Amino acid sequence: MQERRRAILQELEEYGKVKVAQLSEELNCSEVTIRNDIKAMEKEGLLQRTHGGAIALEQERKRKYSAESIYRHVDRKKAIAASAYEYIDDRDTIILDDASSSFYLALHIKQHPEKHVAIVTNSLLVGNELEGVKHVELYMIGGYVGGHLAATMGEAAVANMAQFHVDKAFIGVHGINFDVGLTSIGTPQMQVKQAILNSAEQVFVLADSSKFGGGYLSVICPLQKIHKIITDKEVDEKYIRLAAKKQVSMVVSK
Repeated sequence: MQERRRAILQELEEYGKVKVAQLSEELNCSEVTIRNDIKAMEKEGLLQRTHGGAIALEQERKRKYSAESIYRHVDRKKAIAASAYEYIDDRDTIILDDASSSFYLALHIKQHPEKHVAIVTNSLLVGNELEGVKHVELYMIGGYVGGHLAATMGEAAVANMAQFHVDKAFIGVHGINFDVGLTSIGTPQMQVKQAILNSAEQVFVLADSSKFGGGYLSVICPLQKIHKIITDKEVDEKYIRLAAKKQVSMVVSK
C-alpha cells in the first residue's frame, strides 16, 4: 500500500494530476483500490481529489521534504501551531522538538516577526527553516542524526539538551494515553523528549486528534508532568471529558 501511494505522489509531483483509470493500469490494481488510496491520502493532506482522479496541492503545500508525516493532517497542524503561538511571549526561550506539529509551529514563528524568541531544537528541518530568520535566535542540539524526521538523538543530544534551561517547550508525541501518559515509538526519541521535560519550565504537547488512544511501546512521562495539551477540533468528545476528569489542561484549536 505504501509503495502504491508513493507512486501516486510521484506521478502528482511530475504531472500535477492523476487519473484513477490510468493509475489502476499502471499499478496493476483495481480502480476501487486507487479511489480508496486517493480518499485516504486526501484526508492526510497529501493531495486533492477530483472527478476521476486527483490533483497536486497548491504550491505552498507541495513537498519540500521527503518525510511523509510532514504532509499528513496539514490543516489540523497549522491550527494547532496558531493556537500554540498564542502561548509564546516576546523574548521567550523555547524548545521545539522534531515532531511534525513542532515543525508547523516553527513555520508559524517564521511568518510572525512581531515576537523575538530564542529557539533550541534537535530538528534539522526546524533548523533549516529558522536559520537566518532575524527575529529568531537559533541553537541547534548536536548528536547522532536519525529518525523519520531528521533530528539529533542519542547520548550526545541528551547531554547537550541538559545544558539548556528554557521558559517553554513544545513537543509532539506518538500518542496520548490517559491511563499511562505520553507515549513514544522508541527509546532514542523518548530519551530526548525526557531531556526536554527536564530543561523546560512548562511543556506544551502539540497533538492532532489522531494521537489519542491506541497502543504504545514506551512511556515518556505521566500527563501530570505537562502544562497543556493543544489539539484540533476533530478530537473525540470522550477525550475532552477524560482530560477534564483527570485534571489535564487541554486546548482545542479553532
